[in-house]
Amino acid sequence: MTRWGHTRRAIRNLALEQRICAWRYGRTTVSAYDQARDLTELRKEHDWVRDLPAQAAQAALADVERAYRNFWDPAHPARFPRFERRNGELRFSLPGQARGVRTINRHWGAVKLPKFGWQRCRMSRPLGGSVRNATFRKKAGVWYVSFGVHVEKTPAPWNGRPGCGVDFGVACSAFVSDEDTPRLMPPSLTPGEARRLLGLQRRKARQLAYAKRHNHGRYSNRLRRTISERAKLEARQARRRLDFTHTLTTDLTKNHGFVGREDLDVKNMTASARGTKEAPGTNVAQKAGLDRAILDNTPGERARQLAYTSRWYGSLDVPVPAPGTSQTCPQCHKRDPLSRKGCGRSFACVRCGYQGHADWSASVEIERRALAQIVVRALIHAGGHPVNSAGRGASKASPSRGRKAPGASANHPQGHASDQPEAA
Repeated sequence: MTRWGHTRRAIRNLALEQRICAWRYGRTTVSAYDQARDLTELRKEHDWVRDLPAQAAQAALADVERAYRNFWDPAHPARFPRFERRNGELRFSLPGQARGVRTINRHWGAVKLPKFGWQRCRMSRPLGGSVRNATFRKKAGVWYVSFGVHVEKTPAPWNGRPGCGVDFGVACSAFVSDEDTPRLMPPSLTPGEARRLLGLQRRKARQLAYAKRHNHGRYSNRLRRTISERAKLEARQARRRLDFTHTLTTDLTKNHGFVGREDLDVKNMTASARGTKEAPGTNVAQKAGLDRAILDNTPGERARQLAYTSRWYGSLDVPVPAPGTSQTCPQCHKRDPLSRKGCGRSFACVRCGYQGHADWSASVEIERRALAQIVVRALIHAGGHPVNSAGRGASKASPSRGRKAPGASANHPQGHASDQPEAA
């Protein structure tokens, strides 16, 4: 399976290089049909290519075709496809061959692979539908299989429950507007595991330096063992983060009619502060620690899970503009930076004198913005004409996600024009 993963990576990179060369020499692109025909000839000439199942090789070509189409589509935020590294994640897909799946008991099942036969696998949950494909991935030295399942499931009707706003942060993982205490994510690593991870990182750095100086860059068995042990520890950390995220998002969408959240640009939030050689940045190490803490709370994954769990449980996922939520008073609704000094957890309004928890105040403001956004959408859907601040009628702007708006975010490139009324 490891050999198949490397072969699939080579075919995928070769297909991408073929398209790049065609573009350089004047051709618009290479069709998927031409590449499939070339793959057939390649399988006849090389045994290592023929060893990979034909369905997995065809799936690699389909990945390149889909990535290319997404890049040239102005309505898609995808970037140009990149080459996969040799030390990256190994994977391959079997669209048709992996339909042979059977359940042994509650926790174990078996999947049928070509040239291997039936292989046991641990089932994390019931499939719940007909299996259409399977993707095999190697993480931390262990192979995982994920099934693409067709489920006869329609979006649930609105559950009729009251809504909420939720403020995702670092000190407080999540503060819900209708709760008095924040929800804190348990540490993803114990103190002993954190010390061991730091030791493995330092050991890897020493062994890499030795390999480059004395072994021409070749990895020793000890270095490979260090990399494997570190990968296993980081995989355990990722599973703990994911478990908390699943529990949080499912509980929010089950018990609320809508969930308002900040539309955060995580990529810009976690950008490095090191600057350039001419203009070096300041507090680079502190900013790097903050970036690690932000990514440890997985704000992007929480937004992704809220988007699909809301359809399952009859809720609404409402992203709202993030600027000023922690500086707005929940009582007088006046925004003033002086009300939130520093990065503490206290909020004191300079207008009305309200005092409270800063994250809870932000969640209340997020809920208010989400409710206003829902009202605007309902009026537009009903054919009404909401009035903007200038007193003129407005109509819903056409959504656009293309790259024609420089400096715009991927989810709302026109400054949330898809959600806010545009002046007529």
